[in-house]
Amino acid sequence: MKISVFNSTLSCIKKCIRFVVIMINKKIILGLFAISFLGACASPTAMLAPAYTLSSSGSALQAGLSYGSNEMITMYTGKTPLENLQELSTAEKEKTKNIQKSTLESEDFSILVKNRIKKTRNILNN
Repeated sequence: MKISVFNSTLSCIKKCIRFVVIMINKKIILGLFAISFLGACASPTAMLAPAYTLSSSGSALQAGLSYGSNEMITMYTGKTPLENLQELSTAEKEKTKNIQKSTLESEDFSILVKNRIKKTRNILNN
């Protein structure tokens, strides 16, 4: 007598779920393994930009100047040039927001609006 439970749709779904879980676990393990070995690649990639500059422009002087200026900026500020650019852009956005806010809250602006309202009322009443 054969047991028909093992050939049912339910057992097929169970096998599929088990397969998916195993594959997800394998992907997680493989990802952690790759990250642990590729973590040391960050240091050599610092030379990637000057190497690209050298290959595109053909000028060793320009590539050396690019690398040297980046290192000098990093030593002086403690941040990379990209981090400095991001900080400057956020500071500019905050500055423009504060100017608009201070303009709307100023006393001169409120006096101007009140005078315009009075003139408009006088025109509408006449």
